Amino acid sequence: MRHLFLIFLLTLTSLTTVFAQQTNPADTIYRIQDSVLIPTKSGIPISAIIVRKKANVQPLPAVLFYTTYYQGAGDAILGKRSADKDYVGIVAYARGIRGDLKNYVPYEHEGTDIYDIIDWISKQSWCDGKVGMLGGSYTGFSQWATAKNIHPALKTIVPQVAIMPGFDVPMENNVQSNIALNWPYQNIYKSQGISKNLPFEWFEKGSSYRSLDSLAGIPNPMFQKWLQHPAYDAYWKSVVPTPQEYAKINIPVLSTTGYYDGAQISSLQYFKRHNQYNKNANHYLVIGPYDHWSGQRKATPNLMGYEIDNVANISMGDLAYEWLDYILKNKPKPDLLKDKVNFQLMGKNEWKHVPSLNKINNDTLKLYLNTKTLTAKKPKQKGFEIQTVDFKDRENQNNYYTPKIIIDTLDVSGALVFKTDPFEKEFSINGSFLGNFYATINKKDMDVSLALYEILPNGKYFYLTRYVGRASYAKDNAKRQLLEPGKKESIPVNNTRFISKQISKGSQLLILVNINKHPFEIINYGSGKEVVDETIKDAGEPLQIKWHNDSFIKIPIWKN
Repeated sequence: MRHLFLIFLLTLTSLTTVFAQQTNPADTIYRIQDSVLIPTKSGIPISAIIVRKKANVQPLPAVLFYTTYYQGAGDAILGKRSADKDYVGIVAYARGIRGDLKNYVPYEHEGTDIYDIIDWISKQSWCDGKVGMLGGSYTGFSQWATAKNIHPALKTIVPQVAIMPGFDVPMENNVQSNIALNWPYQNIYKSQGISKNLPFEWFEKGSSYRSLDSLAGIPNPMFQKWLQHPAYDAYWKSVVPTPQEYAKINIPVLSTTGYYDGAQISSLQYFKRHNQYNKNANHYLVIGPYDHWSGQRKATPNLMGYEIDNVANISMGDLAYEWLDYILKNKPKPDLLKDKVNFQLMGKNEWKHVPSLNKINNDTLKLYLNTKTLTAKKPKQKGFEIQTVDFKDRENQNNYYTPKIIIDTLDVSGALVFKTDPFEKEFSINGSFLGNFYATINKKDMDVSLALYEILPNGKYFYLTRYVGRASYAKDNAKRQLLEPGKKESIPVNNTRFISKQISKGSQLLILVNINKHPFEIINYGSGKEVVDETIKDAGEPLQIKWHNDSFIKIPIWKN
């Protein structure tokens, strides 16, 4: 069982390959210009593919798909999709891709390079002066990067399952994931494949996280550079809009993501910040039972073993073009977009539509973690549950990602388990749970992980969502504040994923509380050193935690 980001990685690497398999045999209807070099102010040209229908001789709006991935000749399908909708389809590659790779630096140049790309597009005879952008993951991020300084020709963006560097990838809540190592190897350097056993070898060896590429035998400069920024610091913040820049984003925006999308917390963060700093933001959000792939393309009717509701079985790819038609061609607004926030209530076969995120719930379920139960009443007597984690014992702990959403039995993997009594009435969970955990530990830090489940009336477990975060960054993700051994500390839980699910009468909620110790994310041994440099030699005595019973979670709900 692996973290959601491993699925995230697989979809990243397969995206253009899947597109390439969908090529139209009637290629004679297109005029395709490949390897066009678009000049930029940096002096480094951008390689692009331009696709037009031969029948379209008049100037048209252009749709830009900017990507950091190159799979080969099949990439033209990305432009054909737009040409088929009577746009000029443009696929532009990040600097250095299809060129000199020494010029490639992920995340850092999109804001300026895409401005120059759009400027060039808008001046071509085949463009009517209007440009839109769409696409997911890194391509979704790139749209927010260019929104830092919007070119006048850019009329709308459709960032789908958009990542936010440093916020959700290559680390989430300051906990590094192995995607930081794998992504450059597989997508950029295209080196000889690293061993699939590498994470397990590293885990058993107990060496530092920084040494992972050394163990692979292939230097990974991107990985090493990212490890220099364990905080969400100025390096990461510089590549996305500032509060002042969000305030100036006045073009229409459509964001799409999913409950099981590894990048969901970033997609939501863009939406929240845009609306926070621009009170007139024209920004729509669509979220439903989708993963990183289906949140930008077609829905998966059977998602991780869960049969999604019929109304959720739609294409986010088609929705993106409906939106582009609405903005660029003055066609009707997509029917799904009945309000700014549009979310699918799992189990009820219906979509909900509200004007803002603070309208998604009408109540909050506050539950205290007390004597293995989740109780709405604050305990009158102080108490705690003890958890011990021996990092020298190399048995996996905290593998909460499961291949299936609904499972028969629950592997607690050393976790503490807290659950409610069966509910007497049905209600729905709408939104992201929050919490505040109080703990006393014998070390200076730990990486906390939580998993939230519904225990269905038939006894099966429905996986709702997961949180992972570093305790020393819980109060401020830009500044590390070590815990004081032996002192009761507050650990806020804020940055979690949105879920909407009908909770049946007779169901229970269950939360697993644990500490990371497995091969697919960094291991925080708690010494207080930089975690990337810790080794098993820093493990020392087992981590001992007292989870105090005034710890609580707050779940946003809708009660009828």
